Amino acid sequence: MTQGFFGNDDKNLQNNPQSKGLLGAGWRPLTRQLDWEYLSHLMVNDTWELSQKTMDMFSDIADALGRHQYAWWANILNVFSENTRYHLDEFWNYITPEPASPDYRYKDVLSVETPVVQIVSRNNIPIDYVLNKLQEITVLKILEILGKPTIITQYYLERYFYYPVERFVNWERLETIGTIFAYWSKDQVWLQIDRYDRGRRQYTLIGKNLAPLINKSTYNLAVILSGYKSRVGQINSQYPLRSFPADIQSFSDSIQQAILDQNQLAVLVYGDPGTGKTVWTQAVAKEILVPLGFVIFILDHDAVENFVPPTYLERICIIINEADNLAQDRGSTAAMGNTKTEHILSLLDGTLYQSVIDEKGIQSQQKFVILMTCNTTERLDPAVLRKGRVDFTYEFTHRFV
Repeated sequence: MTQGFFGNDDKNLQNNPQSKGLLGAGWRPLTRQLDWEYLSHLMVNDTWELSQKTMDMFSDIADALGRHQYAWWANILNVFSENTRYHLDEFWNYITPEPASPDYRYKDVLSVETPVVQIVSRNNIPIDYVLNKLQEITVLKILEILGKPTIITQYYLERYFYYPVERFVNWERLETIGTIFAYWSKDQVWLQIDRYDRGRRQYTLIGKNLAPLINKSTYNLAVILSGYKSRVGQINSQYPLRSFPADIQSFSDSIQQAILDQNQLAVLVYGDPGTGKTVWTQAVAKEILVPLGFVIFILDHDAVENFVPPTYLERICIIINEADNLAQDRGSTAAMGNTKTEHILSLLDGTLYQSVIDEKGIQSQQKFVILMTCNTTERLDPAVLRKGRVDFTYEFTHRFV
């Protein structure tokens, strides 16, 4: 396939070494096809411009053929000169629609710059790195779920190229010089790939409804935000819920029903060390929340102050262990200068993420479950236990571990 009125590559394309690199990598110039519906639309809605450009085209051809000082065969060759071809290609581009490109009116947009690079220093705890890594995993997993696209094009030097879909293997192996576009007609999803220096790329997914794809791509994911140990993986549960005492099993059943019934739920369990509070939260996450599609976030002291729930996730569970050391009574000396209490309160209230709704947010209705553990409620700020913030509290009394 070629592009242009004459069906030939222009001199710029032939002589440019990077364009030759595209052709050598399997890309092909893309033909702008004549679309009769589009042409009839021009005839009805842009009659004057179409008439003017058509007369200009025939005038250019007549000028090329009407040179009296040259032989007839020289005039015919003149029709194929670079100057004449430029005007004819310009006319062809006017009467044919441009190749398909992303519909930026779609409200769902998810973007990541890859590969995500971790920067670690004394002043930089890599929480942002892990959250960006989660977003990268989500985008790449969506591309894996989507499979081969309907069409792949690349725009470079004001020219469109296409890559034969049957030859597509993966996105990393595609030669990228300009901007790549891909489209999945079944899912109505666009991908835009922009190339940066040092081999970096920007992947941007644009679609009418990305939420189902995001939910599939983040299934069974857990994130621990714990200083230098931050990472993305899967939740680990050492003990099943049915191995806990009967009263805790009954409490777990009540929590499961509340998770199904409410969009936001906060649970606080407390008791002496060794009574199984932390392993219980992991069991609830593994057996109840993960099957329902929740992404699990485990926050430590540093992460509590800096964590903002990602707006592209529909179901989020936040686990905060040792809450009595984080949400301390603000009236105590130990809590002076501590902003963790206010941040935890904002998580419980929803003010951190629900006060201003992002118009372009993928998930307009998010579900949150917050599981907190502590040794004693006496050191907690009274505002944490205020009615409407914590829905369930339970004391663990059995020595479990």
